[in-house]
Amino acid sequence: MSWPVDAVIERVDKELTAFLTARADVLAQVGPELDPIVAAARSIVLEGGKRLRPMFAYWGWRCVHGRDDDDSALVTAAACLELLHACALVHDDVMDASATRRGRPAAHIAFADLHRAARWLGDPEVYGTAAAIVLGDLLMSWADAMFSTAALPASVRDETRRVWDDMRQLVMAGQYLDVLVQARGEYSVDDALRVAMFKTSKYTVEGPLHFGAAAAGAGPETFAALTAYGLPLGEAFQLRDDVLGVFGDPDVTGKPAGDDLREGKRTLLVALAMTRANEEQAALLRARLGDRSLDAVAVAELRDVITATGALADVERRIATCAAQARAALRMPAVSADAQESLDALVSAATERHT
Repeated sequence: MSWPVDAVIERVDKELTAFLTARADVLAQVGPELDPIVAAARSIVLEGGKRLRPMFAYWGWRCVHGRDDDDSALVTAAACLELLHACALVHDDVMDASATRRGRPAAHIAFADLHRAARWLGDPEVYGTAAAIVLGDLLMSWADAMFSTAALPASVRDETRRVWDDMRQLVMAGQYLDVLVQARGEYSVDDALRVAMFKTSKYTVEGPLHFGAAAAGAGPETFAALTAYGLPLGEAFQLRDDVLGVFGDPDVTGKPAGDDLREGKRTLLVALAMTRANEEQAALLRARLGDRSLDAVAVAELRDVITATGALADVERRIATCAAQARAALRMPAVSADAQESLDALVSAATERHT
């Protein structure tokens, strides 16, 4: 996996750096007041991230093309997926009232701190939220602008644009579905899995795979194979996120321990725990889930409930099953042998991670 993965990631980062530099020059014409927005955009896009979405797009393209084919336009197009992802992260942190992202203050917190330090008028938190929304919107507009710069062949451009438009629409639909499920406060396994599909599977894995395949001019059989691979892998990716959100090491995840519990996330972990909890365990879940003041002891108590009910073990088994389904889907003629090997390795990267 050392080639061309590392080289592709390096090229994606180079494309993103050049694009953000050019955009910073444009915003500089407005005035130095935009400097914090530019700095925040650079931070969320360039400082951290696994670049999984561009990699899925790259290997969706490589299902059709060989190593010697010109992939420069695809790399530029794939890089725009990171701008879309950055938009989602900024908005997600606002919606979840998350304080940190990758071990640093979330964008809305950083902007609130800027307001507070400058002693400006009004509420620092309101300012921070407003500025973060603007930042997320700007990143979304930049994602589309970067897509437009990719010199894709005319024969594939319309279909690639269709996939790109679908991705942007579905990630927002998935975000709203996530907010709605939390607001309802129910403990539904079906709702948790539906959020995982539309917020993650179709946006993080299947969408980028189809994006790359469309840019390659792939046929229907390739899209079908990539869906059979991408949907279970996307679910496994989200379920791993859910496990890390409760049991992850904050020094590795960059988030406080048990942050999903404080946010009251209605994940599959929580839904399964509630369906199997005894009266005492269920009362504890109802009373403490979503409590922003949870300390380490309370987090440990909720973790114990999730473990004791078998929810954690069941989610781990489901992750393993989904990973196996994804790998099985790769063994199709529509996926080149070269792509099969690398997409198989991406299953491990997506499901066996610690961040």
